[in-house]
Formats: sequence, structure tokens, C-alpha cells
Amino acid sequence: IVARRSFVGKLLTLVGIASVPFLRHPSLSAAQSNPLPLSTVEEFVKAGHNNLPRTKEMLEREPGLLNAAWDWGDGDFETALGGASHVGNREIARYLIGEGARMNLFTSTMLGEVEIVKPWLDAYPDLVHSKGPHGLSLLHHAERGGNAEMVDLIKSRTG
Repeated sequence: IVARRSFVGKLLTLVGIASVPFLRHPSLSAAQSNPLPLSTVEEFVKAGHNNLPRTKEMLEREPGLLNAAWDWGDGDFETALGGASHVGNREIARYLIGEGARMNLFTSTMLGEVEIVKPWLDAYPDLVHSKGPHGLSLLHHAERGGNAEMVDLIKSRTG
């Protein structure tokens, strides 16, 4: 009888714990309950390609846009930083990075940051075949960035 009471007590405790809602960080619950309007995300990503004043204006008005991604379809997701990177817009890319945008291999490649890209490719050689937004290659990003050393590095790895 004592063992049964102990078991029932432990079971009720576990059920009680399991029924307590998980606590969330306030920014997570706010983001989950208030998604950004899709048209705003699309406009911001488009602006990130070549319109620095509009990019700044939109980001000041809605900081949540910084890492927002637009789905062009079929899993082709792009952020404003991704757009700036594949068109070679260093000014917008550096602005977004300065605001805290998530860096990636494609942006580092476009910016000619050999000291960042080379160790990634040394550790994960198959990344040289990765595709960024719109299926654009690392070589495309290197060429848009205009850094000859980076272009040579990527070409030497695509063999």
C-alpha cells in the first residue's frame, strides 16, 4: 500500500509538471503571434538588392525584417542580405551586417573574405557546390564581388 501511494504521488506530480505550459522568451511568442506581412517582407528583400535608402527606412520602421526571408517558390528563400550578396552590392551587405544580419558563406564570398571562406572550404570541401538564392553558385558570388583572389580560390576548388 505504501509503494502504491508513492507511485500514485509521483505519477500525479509528473502529470502536474507536464501540464504546465512551457515558458517562452517574450520575443519568440510575439514573433509567433504577429508574423510580418508577406508583402512587406517581399518589398524589403527586393530593396536589399539595390536600394539602400529604402532598406534603411524599412528596417528602422520594422527591425524584425533584418533576417526575414521571402520564398520565391520551390524553396528558393532569400533575405535582403542574400539579395545584396548575389548582385554584388557591398554597401547594402555591409549595412545589413552592421545591423546584425546573419552572415553566410555566400556573403563572405561576395565580400572577398578569403580568410573566412577558405577555412570553411578546407573543412567542408563540398560547400563549393552549394547553391544560394535563385540557385546561384559561390563562383557567381565571387565574380559579383570582384575579388580576383576569391574567384581563383573558388575556381581551384570546383575542378
